[in-house]
Amino acid sequence: MRTATWYFDIVSPFAYLHLARFGELPRDLAIEYRPVLFAGLLGHWGQKGPAEIPGKRRYIYRYCHWYAEHLGVPFRFPTGHPFNPLAFLRLILAAQCSPQSVNRVFTYLWSGADPGDAAGFRRLAAELNVPLAAIEQAEVKNRLKRNTEEAAAAGVFGVPTLSLEGELFWGADSVEFFNDWYVNPGVLANQEMRRLDALPIAAARR
Repeated sequence: MRTATWYFDIVSPFAYLHLARFGELPRDLAIEYRPVLFAGLLGHWGQKGPAEIPGKRRYIYRYCHWYAEHLGVPFRFPTGHPFNPLAFLRLILAAQCSPQSVNRVFTYLWSGADPGDAAGFRRLAAELNVPLAAIEQAEVKNRLKRNTEEAAAAGVFGVPTLSLEGELFWGADSVEFFNDWYVNPGVLANQEMRRLDALPIAAARR
């Protein structure tokens, strides 16, 4: 049994859609769920978030709606996006990052929920048997910070990212790429891949 680490942020529609495709991953693969703060990764790499670029935001929202229908996955954007995911990420951590808690929180938010609905959040926490006080514990907050720092140190630049044996596979559409490499590591070891890994930068934007 091989274990891959899945880096995700609940704010990402692509993470939700990637999770919905886990049934397509190899049957002998175990998943370690690792919540991170996407905003922290963006800050580390000096990037803007996709939703911070108006044209890109519109395209991504429309694409995600189409892609979910294409996959046959129930999907509806929350009432506002982007939203602050901290409480939800901490809730998952307080629930020990169980697959059930990850799936439930994603399903809750990506079924058209209001992320700012305090009563809805309390009901969600109660459903997961997590006392609200647990979400505020320093250890839970620090674990999210550590997860984000460790992800950046491992080269993770976006969510969702599946990591196994030092290789990173980014995005909901990386399932086929990952599966191919999983059974044939030579996919990333051929001459052209090695050339791409060392490809020089011909011009840099100021």
